[in-house]
Amino acid sequence: MNVNRAKQILDSAKEIEVQHNGTSIWIQNVNNEDGTARVYPKENPENEMTVDVQELQEM
Repeated sequence: MNVNRAKQILDSAKEIEVQHNGTSIWIQNVNNEDGTARVYPKENPENEMTVDVQELQEM
């Protein structure tokens, strides 16, 4: 995924399925400068992590 698409998903009013390494995640924010996103698994919101947006997959 690219940064622009990650931002579109973040700003979307509807729920769009996104996965990181096979796990469904929510995107909290996107950093344009370094191409990363702050995400957390849907089943484990406490497990926040910063990942490269290229590692995210839209389902």
